[in-house]
Amino acid sequence: MPENTEKPEKVHVPVVTPESLSFLEKYINNSSPTGYEAAGQQMWLEYLKPYIDAQYIDNYGTAVGIINPEAEYRVVIEAHADEISWYVNYITSDGLIYVIRNGGSDHQIAPSKRVNIYTEKGVVKAVFGWPAIHTRSGGEKEEAPTLKNIFLDCGCTTKDEVEKLGVHVGCVITYEDEFMVLNDRYYVGRALDNRVGGFMIAEVARKLKENNIKLPFGLYIVNAVQEEIGLAGAGMIAEYIEPDVAIITDVTHDTQTPMINKNTQGDLACGRGPVVSYAPAVQHNVNKLLVESAEKNNIPFQRQASSRSTGTDTDAFAYSNHGVPSALISLPLRYMHTTVEMVHKEDVDNVISLIYQSLLNIQDGQDFKYFK
Repeated sequence: MPENTEKPEKVHVPVVTPESLSFLEKYINNSSPTGYEAAGQQMWLEYLKPYIDAQYIDNYGTAVGIINPEAEYRVVIEAHADEISWYVNYITSDGLIYVIRNGGSDHQIAPSKRVNIYTEKGVVKAVFGWPAIHTRSGGEKEEAPTLKNIFLDCGCTTKDEVEKLGVHVGCVITYEDEFMVLNDRYYVGRALDNRVGGFMIAEVARKLKENNIKLPFGLYIVNAVQEEIGLAGAGMIAEYIEPDVAIITDVTHDTQTPMINKNTQGDLACGRGPVVSYAPAVQHNVNKLLVESAEKNNIPFQRQASSRSTGTDTDAFAYSNHGVPSALISLPLRYMHTTVEMVHKEDVDNVISLIYQSLLNIQDGQDFKYFK
């Protein structure tokens, strides 16, 4: 009988526990719009507290959990906490509300969505209205949703009524949609970009604590604010921490769904593992450490190239403090900047494992320079 030379299929071992999944659901459901991240940051720090030695919060709300705060050599693992949203921009005499973006909000998904408007009097419910299909017929070319024609209806018929609810220009708005698990395979929700990143770095801290790992350096677990409007929070906190190396995690595009061109966007898929990036801001030796950590521990991974910048907080850290060796681990995600962002459960586990294993491969005082 011929010998069976096929390798047994690797069995995936879950990292996320039922308890941590419960936290993820609450964390995703909580609103954290750019510039208004404080409530979510408090929730995140409370979850992280058992696994760290100290914490720091800066003036704009970036939260940092620290392990070994006295250590001279400083390693950062980082995600961003903010979600895209809208601002009230104009209230009509008829009580309708026009909006502007706070981050990269997609006007095409807005019609018929339910939203929360945040006021000093509390949350005001509203909907993005849209003309009925019956009224859009007649031979004329249909209008597509744009910033000029999408509007909110909060059930009022005058501007005065709207203002009495506490709504004014500058109030921030988020969608209502909440977390769910799809087919026992995908986590789905708004703002997985990138609060799932904050969740994953917190899980790394949990694993370090539960496995009684004593790191030889200081670890700074950073949940930065205001990424969606230009990597602002990362730039501020990088100057404060002055890290020696940084590993950033964010999301990237799954390119397997319709209307995405792999020739330009690459061939990336949910379920095939974390994504390591190649870009000018990505330091080659740190990236090599990530790849070697994945290969050594049988963690599946994918590769992505970025033309000029990664578009993530990696760029902010890399170009701070005269240059910080930085690399990026991305989580493949479907339908970015919609309310039904999707990530694969196994990819989440594997990103956590890759960050964890990479930390175990960093030495105290390690020099990542290309040559001496």
